[in-house]
Amino acid sequence: MSEIVICDYDEQWSKTFRLLKQVIEMNLTDLITKVEHVGSTAVKGLGAKPILDIDLVIESYDVLPAVILGLEKIGYFHQEEWSFEGREAFGRKDTLTPWGGKNTKWMEHHLYVCNQDSNELARHIAFRDYLRSNPGAVAEYDRIKRKLVNRAKGRADYTIGKTDFITKVLEGEIDE
Repeated sequence: MSEIVICDYDEQWSKTFRLLKQVIEMNLTDLITKVEHVGSTAVKGLGAKPILDIDLVIESYDVLPAVILGLEKIGYFHQEEWSFEGREAFGRKDTLTPWGGKNTKWMEHHLYVCNQDSNELARHIAFRDYLRSNPGAVAEYDRIKRKLVNRAKGRADYTIGKTDFITKVLEGEIDE
């Protein structure tokens, strides 16, 4: 049995995203072009692990060193070992990250920095937007995820189990 927990959709996820976005934008205003809420918590009605996925969009990799420094000032650290072309991963130093001066304990979240031309960013946005406009696909994906939680042997097995559905959506093979 997997250690993964899928929760019913919670309106608090989008509220927390908006608050995180404000703190991040306030500290990286001139360095990023967008802050995107992606992943399952960004889709109303979809069950998810209660972990936000956030993509910060940059115009070019020229600003990445300054973005890394800006994120370090508010409690994030660059995770090069989890990064790959088009998506840089960042961890949190503590539950107060991002540090916004109010000692807010933030819910768990994954933060990525993506170049605006990144294939990974395009995939995140396309999948999110498809689900947001297709309630039947949301219900199917929810069923798949909940079934996987009961039979997956761990996080990697769970992720692999979702891949077929995600790939079919992105390749236009599923039309709800």
